[in-house]
Amino acid sequence: MARVHLDLPEHFAFRTEMRVRVGDINYGKHLGNDALLGLLHESRVRWLAEHGQAEFDCFGAGLIMADAVIVYRSEAFLGETLIFELATADFSKYGCDIFYRVSERDSGREVARAKTGIVFFDYDARKVRGVPEDFQRLFSLPA
Repeated sequence: MARVHLDLPEHFAFRTEMRVRVGDINYGKHLGNDALLGLLHESRVRWLAEHGQAEFDCFGAGLIMADAVIVYRSEAFLGETLIFELATADFSKYGCDIFYRVSERDSGREVARAKTGIVFFDYDARKVRGVPEDFQRLFSLPA
């Protein structure tokens, strides 16, 4: 079976920490894949908020997640603190990719790599729109 390979950017523009909660644990007694996607979402919301933006109104446009890729590198367990690092890359006319590196804070163990493709959306017109210039100017530069 071919495995997905995900190369990460060299520079990450944002970093936040979150603890693995009991509701994040699955029957295998480790972080569930559904929970990790939710934690990636939370890290993205925090990143935007640091710049006074939100997913529904990011420089005048909404964000929609078009795709997601997660590559698991190790398990994460109840009570561990995870570090989420975010970076943008691969800008197009309508969106970009957000890359995530997830690691366990105390050991530095890499837990996962992820990428979400986002497109900008005009919720009033119900259609895709171009990347806001302010977003690209702010987030396309290395940290």
